[in-house]
Amino acid sequence: MSITPFQALACPLDGDPLQRNGNAWRCATGHSFDIAKQGHVNLLPVQQKRSGDPGDSKAMVAARQRFLNAGHYQPIADALSQAALKGLPSHATLSCLDAGCGEGYYLRALAKAISKEQTLALAGLDISKWAILAAAKQDKGSRWLVGSNANLPVQPGTLDLLLCMFGFPVYNEFARVLKPGGMLLQVDAGPDHLRELREIIYPTLKVERTRELQLPQGFAHLNTQAIRYPLELNGADSIADLLAMTPHLYRASAEGRARAAALESLTVTVDVRLVHFAHDTKG
Repeated sequence: MSITPFQALACPLDGDPLQRNGNAWRCATGHSFDIAKQGHVNLLPVQQKRSGDPGDSKAMVAARQRFLNAGHYQPIADALSQAALKGLPSHATLSCLDAGCGEGYYLRALAKAISKEQTLALAGLDISKWAILAAAKQDKGSRWLVGSNANLPVQPGTLDLLLCMFGFPVYNEFARVLKPGGMLLQVDAGPDHLRELREIIYPTLKVERTRELQLPQGFAHLNTQAIRYPLELNGADSIADLLAMTPHLYRASAEGRARAAALESLTVTVDVRLVHFAHDTKG
């Protein structure tokens, strides 16, 4: 097994290739982006920010890190890694970006799953500086980037694989940076995902309509895999971490959050779909 940082970065201001120069990445125009002491690099210019501190907060990142490192979503990570590496020939090198990587859990799982003969060139990108800081502290083998899915700081046609886990897909950008035939693996919540928690924190639940898969332009749909299992959470801390790492924390009322905080155990349904797309240059 060999893990190497992804190299084909692009300037977020003009799209020119970035070259490593000491402790910074620079483009031919002269734009320069310093490498932090933790090893990550901020490629989110201030003019592309919608707020002073976009993305998940430090507390949300910490809650997600505790929850995921406890193994609660391991079946999702296993299914993702299996789909990513299926059919990959021995001695192949796979360039992969996790777009919206959070604190890097799924990218680390993928790195652990490859065979001794395979090489992964990995990069994780998130708009939250707190998420990237946490990822960089846990994994020195991948490239960690603060950036936006709306303007990926990646050179065109350089990725074999792109992951989008519970994130915000920007398909025109995904198509731009993937090689022809490159894969997009996207994980989204299903209608019953965390239903039991939502029933506690909300007065009523909206009726979930069955949504047909919308095929994004530039992609072909290969398959969809349903991942569903009961998850038993014991202890108020685990339940609090699950709530804190989701948007439900801010959508719920104070009364709903109080009801969740009073729980000592809870079994929730994990219900997600893993959709496998291929970049289709004819699409």
